[in-house]
Amino acid sequence: MLTVNPNKRITAAEALKHPWICQRERVASVVHRQETVDCLKKFNARRKLKGAILTTMLATRNFSSRSMITKKGEGSQVKESTDSSSTTLEDDDIKAARRQEIIKITEQLIEAINSGDFDGYTKICDPHLTAFEPEALGNLVEGIDFHKFYFENVLGKNCKAINTTILNPHVHLLGEEAACIAYVRLTQYIDKQGHAHTHQSEETRVWHKRDNKWQNVHFHRSASAKISGATTFDFIPQK
Repeated sequence: MLTVNPNKRITAAEALKHPWICQRERVASVVHRQETVDCLKKFNARRKLKGAILTTMLATRNFSSRSMITKKGEGSQVKESTDSSSTTLEDDDIKAARRQEIIKITEQLIEAINSGDFDGYTKICDPHLTAFEPEALGNLVEGIDFHKFYFENVLGKNCKAINTTILNPHVHLLGEEAACIAYVRLTQYIDKQGHAHTHQSEETRVWHKRDNKWQNVHFHRSASAKISGATTFDFIPQK
């Protein structure tokens, strides 16, 4: 009855006529018990081997799929894994990579601000960028002309050296093409007189992916808190 091939497997009627069944008091205990136990062990071993093979194949496939970032569109479709835990791990890896991507593009934007690179700034920001910032005195400004004034007259011209650190970044993914990041911006710089200063501000930026590129569409920046030094930074000219 344990034979896998149905053509070689005995029928139920034949099994009932077998001495092991109809004469179990005399035959089973003497002849067939150990044979049956051996067959069951072999069957169980084959089942475990099959399970191990399937597990190895699934683990190999998941490892290969996690080595590349899956992109949506262009006719490509992502095959869903039958193993829910493997699917969860793969999704977590993709989300983690996307969060790091948002942090990296935010660092690039701040570097463009520090160096006074307006061209680099415009490539990262949406033309209709909206912002709440101290320089706007509580007003919502739209577009990049407001910021262009500071790039042309202030940024990169009043400091010998600037270093910015992003602290405690928190990225919220809003789907596959939108994200929001909140962080503390710690800025160190040396003014023209050689004095060192450090300032801190809290920023929140909203990013939107267009044509496979992330663009900053909105940001909110708090007033800078002076930790050391006597002058302000960001977009305010040095006196």
